[in-house]
Amino acid sequence: MIATVFLAFGLVLLVEGLAYALAPSLIERMLEMLRALPEPARRQVGLLSAVSGLILVWLAYQVGF
Repeated sequence: MIATVFLAFGLVLLVEGLAYALAPSLIERMLEMLRALPEPARRQVGLLSAVSGLILVWLAYQVGF
């Protein structure tokens, strides 16, 4: 179980690190767009991201990871 948590955390760091290394200006523009959104919209984006992540984890579990 703990190995799975480390794997998931490592994958998140890998993807985030690649995004910042390969497209830092894109990250800056995305953050500016997020600042322009009203707070309720940002909450919806966060909730949608969390639910999407939960579904992906559930699918990985169902496939047999």
